[in-house]
Amino acid sequence: MPPIQKGSTVLVTGANGFIGSHIVDQLLQLDYKVRGTVRTEAKGKWVQDFFDNKYGQGKLELVVVPAMGVKGAFDDAVKGCEGVVHVATNISFSKNPNEVIPDVINGVTHTLDAANKEPSVKRFVFTSSSTAATNPIPNKEFNVDQSSWNQYAIDKAWADPPYTEADRAWNVYGASKTQGEQAVWKYVKENNPHFECNTILPNANFGPILDKSQDASTAGWIRDIFTKGFAPQLEQIPPQWFVNVQDTARLHVAALIDADIKNERVFAYAEPFNWNDALAAMRKARPDSEVPEDRKDNSRDLSKILPQARAEEILKKNFGQDKFIGLEESIEANIQNL
Repeated sequence: MPPIQKGSTVLVTGANGFIGSHIVDQLLQLDYKVRGTVRTEAKGKWVQDFFDNKYGQGKLELVVVPAMGVKGAFDDAVKGCEGVVHVATNISFSKNPNEVIPDVINGVTHTLDAANKEPSVKRFVFTSSSTAATNPIPNKEFNVDQSSWNQYAIDKAWADPPYTEADRAWNVYGASKTQGEQAVWKYVKENNPHFECNTILPNANFGPILDKSQDASTAGWIRDIFTKGFAPQLEQIPPQWFVNVQDTARLHVAALIDADIKNERVFAYAEPFNWNDALAAMRKARPDSEVPEDRKDNSRDLSKILPQARAEEILKKNFGQDKFIGLEESIEANIQNL
């Protein structure tokens, strides 16, 4: 029997975000009920309207949690839930670590505390990030495994001020995900909660954008290239791995319902790409449209993701899917509504 039965309620924090909304979608498809948190009623409007229209009213309930860093923020939201998926994070991309990292750690800790006080909770899943394991390093061969942590980002993020370096914001974000996930495992070790805990580490997420008004995160890169051209700031994004957001969502759901996934870091990496790969996929998807020329830099991400096979095994077992969705299909879905 799965730890969480169909028809039970799962709390999804950050339900209006790109990944969060797809997790909601996958759960509702499988006949779970969802209680989602948003920071304001306005941010939740499209979410409620979209899923009420798709699945009918009464399947999704939204609650407002204005600030995840406040102690007790999720105590009421978690009541009666059997699963918790903590997706909400700080994406301000501030260069000041003091404005980001404590907020993320507090949000994780408060959500775990709320879950640990609620006897009904059986599973807790945390949305980590590939940046919790490593920064992308072009043209260098190295292995990523279950023990990989991004100490480089932590050191760079917490380096002495002034906070002005061009890559400081990315390292602050990476450090927040690294230290946020480390806080999860520290909590598990020290508090021995009554539920199982898993973390998901996705790389850049592409794939369908459910609503044009939402912040599409990394999928916004593809949308913006197609609608606005190749912005100079995108040159700063190095070659790395990607994953289809639907696969990311499915791995979250599997970490909730698969009894064999216990205290695992699940790595959501489909395949490596660079901008020329993405541009080629865009041309194939829309051969009659104007797509920017290839970039001069054709460097590659040569890292080997050793736990990738385990993630594919999870997708096959729980969803009958032999492998991750590929880049061309993901980018075609990314721009299908444009």
